[in-house]
Amino acid sequence: MTAIILAAGRGGRLRGVAGDKPKCLIRIGDCTLLERQIRTLRACGVTQIAVAAGYGIQDVQRIGGPGIHIVHNEQYASTNSLYSLWLARTLMPGGCVILNGDVLFHPQLLVDLLTARYEDALLVSSRDGNEYSTEEMKVRIRAGRVAAISKTLTNADAENIGIAKFGAAGVAVLVDEMRRLVSSGGVNEWLPAAFAKFCHHRPLHVVDSRGFPWIEIDFPEDYWRACSDVLPAIDATEGDRQHQWQVAAGAFGRTRHHV
Repeated sequence: MTAIILAAGRGGRLRGVAGDKPKCLIRIGDCTLLERQIRTLRACGVTQIAVAAGYGIQDVQRIGGPGIHIVHNEQYASTNSLYSLWLARTLMPGGCVILNGDVLFHPQLLVDLLTARYEDALLVSSRDGNEYSTEEMKVRIRAGRVAAISKTLTNADAENIGIAKFGAAGVAVLVDEMRRLVSSGGVNEWLPAAFAKFCHHRPLHVVDSRGFPWIEIDFPEDYWRACSDVLPAIDATEGDRQHQWQVAAGAFGRTRHHV
């Protein structure tokens, strides 16, 4: 399985805290978001890692280090996450895990996703009530599967965390749906637009966050909350982390803010 981190955008709304860096390179604690995601993937046994990069690509390549495959989205300023993954489609056929590069998350979330019995699954965070803003990628769930996913969705059951996995058969369906969207001019769509189409042909199961902390970092207030609340909540379980990773790696080899 290959991991593909989507990190092509600049993240202009974070300029006050990120300066000229792409937002995947903002530092949370002792390392960048990108380094943290790469470290977590490797600890879970996922060693084939690609980063879809655009803005600041040389810095992304340098921070990513050796062994990280870079997919260059030269049109990052006029496209979105759907197009970035489309450019990485040749890396996906054996199955893949896809991560938005602006998410800080507890390692157990990746453990749960990779060890879930479903081939195709999306990490979500359920919430009491239906009070979602226009920023969140909302999910409607029926019988444990994604029924709809969109930022404009009403009567949502959960929020998309920004991490998903697909087996080989699921990848074939997803790539076909991305091809249709790109061919019809949808290069500026968010990747979940393809997930929504995917669900018409094949089940996309949900894996709930179970309350483990995570945050998508879009605004300066997200960044400060990540530093002050979310990272300490993640680090509070530091003693259990190595065991969680070992369990995930063994099982895998055999077979907007929440605190």
